[in-house]
Amino acid sequence: MIPRPFEYRFTVQLHDTDAAGRLFFAHLFRHAHDAYEALMREIGQPLPPMIAAQTLLLPLTHAEADYLQPMQHGEQISVEVEVLELRQRAFSLGYRFLDADGRLAARARTVHVQIALEPGSARTLAPELRAALEPHLTAASTE
Repeated sequence: MIPRPFEYRFTVQLHDTDAAGRLFFAHLFRHAHDAYEALMREIGQPLPPMIAAQTLLLPLTHAEADYLQPMQHGEQISVEVEVLELRQRAFSLGYRFLDADGRLAARARTVHVQIALEPGSARTLAPELRAALEPHLTAASTE
Protein backbone atom coordinates (compact mmCIF):
# COMPACT_ATOMS: atom_id res chain seq x y z
CA MET A 1 0.00 0.00 0.00
CA ILE A 2 1.38 3.38 -1.02
CA PRO A 3 1.00 5.98 1.74
CA ARG A 4 -0.90 9.13 0.87
CA PRO A 5 0.80 12.40 1.72
CA PHE A 6 -0.79 14.64 4.31
CA GLU A 7 -2.27 17.73 2.66
CA TYR A 8 -2.26 21.28 4.03
CA ARG A 9 -3.63 24.31 2.16
CA PHE A 10 -3.00 28.02 2.40
CA THR A 11 -3.54 31.20 0.41
CA VAL A 12 -0.57 33.46 -0.28
CA GLN A 13 -1.37 36.61 1.69
CA LEU A 14 -0.11 40.12 0.97
CA HIS A 15 2.15 39.98 4.06
CA ASP A 16 3.74 36.82 2.59
CA THR A 17 5.05 38.62 -0.48
CA ASP A 18 8.14 40.59 -1.39
CA ALA A 19 8.28 43.84 -3.39
CA ALA A 20 7.71 41.86 -6.61
CA GLY A 21 4.43 40.41 -5.26
CA ARG A 22 5.84 36.91 -4.94
CA LEU A 23 6.14 34.67 -1.90
CA PHE A 24 9.16 35.90 0.08
CA PHE A 25 11.64 33.01 0.27
CA ALA A 26 11.70 32.74 4.07
CA HIS A 27 7.91 32.49 4.26
CA LEU A 28 8.09 29.14 2.49
CA PHE A 29 9.57 27.76 5.71
CA ARG A 30 6.82 29.36 7.81
CA HIS A 31 4.21 27.61 5.68
CA ALA A 32 6.20 24.36 5.82
CA HIS A 33 6.23 24.63 9.62
CA ASP A 34 2.47 25.31 9.68
CA ALA A 35 2.01 22.14 7.59
CA TYR A 36 4.29 20.22 10.00
CA GLU A 37 2.22 21.35 12.99
CA ALA A 38 -1.01 20.37 11.20
CA LEU A 39 0.45 16.92 10.40
CA MET A 40 1.48 16.39 14.01
CA ARG A 41 -2.03 17.33 15.17
CA GLU A 42 -3.58 14.98 12.61
CA ILE A 43 -1.47 11.99 13.71
CA GLY A 44 -2.25 12.55 17.39
CA GLN A 45 1.09 14.13 18.32
CA PRO A 46 0.17 17.82 18.76
CA LEU A 47 3.13 20.05 19.54
CA PRO A 48 1.61 22.42 22.18
CA PRO A 49 1.22 19.76 24.92
CA MET A 50 4.59 18.25 23.99
CA ILE A 51 6.28 21.64 24.36
CA ALA A 52 4.36 22.53 27.53
CA ALA A 53 5.36 19.26 29.22
CA GLN A 54 9.04 19.83 28.27
CA THR A 55 9.65 16.08 28.27
CA LEU A 56 10.02 15.54 24.53
CA LEU A 57 11.25 18.20 22.15
CA LEU A 58 11.71 17.97 18.37
CA PRO A 59 13.93 20.85 17.28
CA LEU A 60 14.50 21.40 13.61
CA THR A 61 18.18 20.80 12.85
CA HIS A 62 18.26 21.21 9.08
CA ALA A 63 16.09 22.91 6.46
CA GLU A 64 16.47 23.28 2.72
CA ALA A 65 14.26 24.36 -0.17
CA ASP A 66 14.14 24.59 -3.94
CA TYR A 67 12.02 27.32 -5.51
CA LEU A 68 10.76 26.22 -8.92
CA GLN A 69 8.14 28.81 -9.87
CA PRO A 70 6.77 31.97 -8.28
CA MET A 71 3.83 31.87 -5.89
CA GLN A 72 1.78 35.07 -6.13
CA HIS A 73 -0.45 37.01 -3.75
CA GLY A 74 -3.93 35.43 -3.66
CA GLU A 75 -2.78 32.08 -5.03
CA GLN A 76 -4.11 28.89 -3.45
CA ILE A 77 -1.27 26.52 -2.54
CA SER A 78 -1.49 22.90 -1.46
CA VAL A 79 1.37 21.45 0.59
CA GLU A 80 1.88 17.70 0.52
CA VAL A 81 3.86 16.46 3.53
CA GLU A 82 5.54 13.07 3.63
CA VAL A 83 7.93 11.38 6.04
CA LEU A 84 11.09 10.84 4.01
CA GLU A 85 13.16 9.10 6.65
CA LEU A 86 12.79 7.65 10.15
CA ARG A 87 16.05 7.23 12.00
CA GLN A 88 16.93 6.21 15.54
CA ARG A 89 16.67 9.76 16.98
CA ALA A 90 15.44 11.81 14.04
CA PHE A 91 13.02 12.04 11.16
CA SER A 92 12.91 14.08 7.99
CA LEU A 93 9.87 15.50 6.27
CA GLY A 94 9.43 16.40 2.62
CA TYR A 95 7.10 19.17 1.48
CA ARG A 96 5.77 19.69 -2.04
CA PHE A 97 4.16 23.08 -2.70
CA LEU A 98 1.65 22.77 -5.54
CA ASP A 99 -0.29 25.54 -7.28
CA ALA A 100 -4.02 25.28 -8.08
CA ASP A 101 -3.19 23.47 -11.34
CA GLY A 102 -1.07 20.88 -9.53
CA ARG A 103 2.25 22.28 -10.78
CA LEU A 104 5.19 21.95 -8.41
CA ALA A 105 6.11 25.47 -7.25
CA ALA A 106 8.62 24.55 -4.54
CA ARG A 107 9.86 21.69 -2.44
CA ALA A 108 11.41 21.68 1.00
CA ARG A 109 12.88 19.25 3.50
CA THR A 110 13.26 19.53 7.26
CA VAL A 111 15.06 17.29 9.75
CA HIS A 112 13.85 17.05 13.35
CA VAL A 113 15.81 15.41 16.17
CA GLN A 114 14.21 14.19 19.38
CA ILE A 115 15.80 15.57 22.52
CA ALA A 116 14.76 15.25 26.14
CA LEU A 117 15.55 17.74 28.86
CA GLU A 118 15.88 15.14 31.61
CA PRO A 119 19.27 13.42 31.90
CA GLY A 120 19.12 9.72 31.22
CA SER A 121 15.88 9.89 29.27
CA ALA A 122 15.34 8.06 26.01
CA ARG A 123 17.68 8.89 23.18
CA THR A 124 15.53 7.28 20.50
CA LEU A 125 12.29 8.42 18.90
CA ALA A 126 9.41 7.79 21.26
CA PRO A 127 7.61 4.59 20.15
CA GLU A 128 4.25 6.38 19.92
CA LEU A 129 5.78 9.11 17.73
CA ARG A 130 7.48 6.56 15.46
CA ALA A 131 4.20 4.60 15.13
CA ALA A 132 2.30 7.80 14.27
CA LEU A 133 4.83 8.85 11.61
CA GLU A 134 5.29 5.43 9.95
CA PRO A 135 2.03 5.47 7.91
CA HIS A 136 3.32 8.61 6.16
CA LEU A 137 6.77 7.14 5.39
CA THR A 138 7.40 7.18 1.63
CA ALA A 139 10.60 5.15 1.48
CA ALA A 140 11.85 2.08 3.27
CA SER A 141 14.51 4.29 4.81
CA THR A 142 14.43 3.43 8.50
CA GLU A 143 17.27 2.76 10.88
